[in-house]
Amino acid sequence: MALKITVRLKLPAFFTDLGEFFRFVHFYIRNRFYRWFSKFELFKDIVVDFLYQKRGKYVRPFLHFGTIGLLFLVITVGPVLFESREDETQMQATQGILQATAFGTGFATQQAEEVKQFRGGEIITHVVSEGETLSSIAERYGLDVTTILWENDMTEKDPIKPGKELRILPVDGVRHKVQRGETIYTIGKRYGLEGSQVQVIVDYPFNEFLNDETFELATGQYVMVPDGVPPQRGTTTPAPARRYAVVETPDAGSVTAFGSYVWPAAGRITQGYRFYHKAIDIANSGGGPILAADSGTVTVAGWPDNWGYGNRVMIDHGNGSSTLYAHMSVIQVSLGQRVNRGDVLGQMGSTGRSTGTHLHFEIRQGGVLLNPTDYLR
Repeated sequence: MALKITVRLKLPAFFTDLGEFFRFVHFYIRNRFYRWFSKFELFKDIVVDFLYQKRGKYVRPFLHFGTIGLLFLVITVGPVLFESREDETQMQATQGILQATAFGTGFATQQAEEVKQFRGGEIITHVVSEGETLSSIAERYGLDVTTILWENDMTEKDPIKPGKELRILPVDGVRHKVQRGETIYTIGKRYGLEGSQVQVIVDYPFNEFLNDETFELATGQYVMVPDGVPPQRGTTTPAPARRYAVVETPDAGSVTAFGSYVWPAAGRITQGYRFYHKAIDIANSGGGPILAADSGTVTVAGWPDNWGYGNRVMIDHGNGSSTLYAHMSVIQVSLGQRVNRGDVLGQMGSTGRSTGTHLHFEIRQGGVLLNPTDYLR
């Protein structure tokens, strides 16, 4: 006869109490929430039956009240959201300006051009502090020492003492007070600019003229001569004059851009890339041919606005980039024509807002003007 033995394990009191707790929670939720949901379903059925009987009678009031409620939220909450967004944007801009105007070596190397632009051509007065030198002041404002010396009628041997006031120009160069009979050409020549180099005076955005076509100046006014130097230092040698035959450039057929750029003209750079002149000027007193820096399709060929760039050619290279060639005397391609890299587009000239024979050359990528010297080879 077999003997059956049953063994029962007694759980600790903790697990027993925990089980009782969960059973109570289940009972509570089942009873309480079931009653709430039952009442909600009953109320919903009543509302649905009522609306169904009216068959859209209250649609318009609901839409009106909904629209009014939405407008109320926009009027009350919207300004708060926009104000917080504006404060954030203003704070970011303020931080950027503070970083740009902070003292230190990063000022001149990273933020000098932006600070010059925001100054709007203003000439500020700097009060020399203890321990400052001309070199440290020049580095602080992103200028050459020569610019500070020239503006303040000083020499390198002149001492600067704490408390001395120095006039600080916005860009390197010379500020000139116009005398009777002077022109931008005579002023430019006085400070070492010859021929088309005078273009820098015209391009500087804070110089004003009585006549924007003739660049007439008023006696007694001040003009900024960017990159101007003392007369004894400024010497230039004009390039020899050359003559070129004008021949229409034939269509190149199917072309593909190389993605790199060759120099578009022979000559010397008379004005580089700046915040107010996002291009380079290449000058040659004898003129000369202007070449396509890369292959593409001509999208502009002429003088459409009768001002500004003068006779110009613009090429779309089909890869998101384009180049512009301005102030031509002669254009040797036509709108829609395809050109290879190195094909002749026209001849260097001085049409439009120009002071001498030169090429104004731009490289654009997605609408942004790049520094051509970083891409030409």
